[in-house]
Amino acid sequence: MAATPSLPALGEARHAGLIHRIGGIEKQVDTGHIDYDPANHQAMTDLRKGKIDGVADHIPEQEVTLGAEGGKLVIVGWGSTFGPIHQAVRRARARGRDVSHVHIRHIWPMPRNLGPLLKSYDKIIVPEMNTGQLKTVLRDQFLVDAKPLNKVSGQPFRIAEIEAAIESALS
Repeated sequence: MAATPSLPALGEARHAGLIHRIGGIEKQVDTGHIDYDPANHQAMTDLRKGKIDGVADHIPEQEVTLGAEGGKLVIVGWGSTFGPIHQAVRRARARGRDVSHVHIRHIWPMPRNLGPLLKSYDKIIVPEMNTGQLKTVLRDQFLVDAKPLNKVSGQPFRIAEIEAAIESALS
């Protein structure tokens, strides 16, 4: 029985002499060889973190969605909370309340100016459709006293719920 001729590896002509390896969770910093050394793992972890941190250089500065930069109260949201927050803040401002809306679009890394922006408000409320993960990240990253307004019922926020939180915070 005749041997079946082997087919050339994909890209063999362009990459003659190179070896493609699959396996291992960590590669050596300069060579790409599999390496489980703790110091190398730390170096690779630092390298990956630096790449992620560098993304912030390309994220636009955080803007105030509605209201003023700085004041008594800011409502901070992200994702599906936009509509109810925006309408509640709009209504409260129409009644003369000092409240603003900041809607985050870049969760990680966050815009570089977000910390100083949040610190320009006396109070921060973070309505979330979960148990308060964004509030926790804001507290951790920027050392601000963000207060949660959590809803885990599977139903969206009603405008009145956020209006009530605004009135409670400003009274």
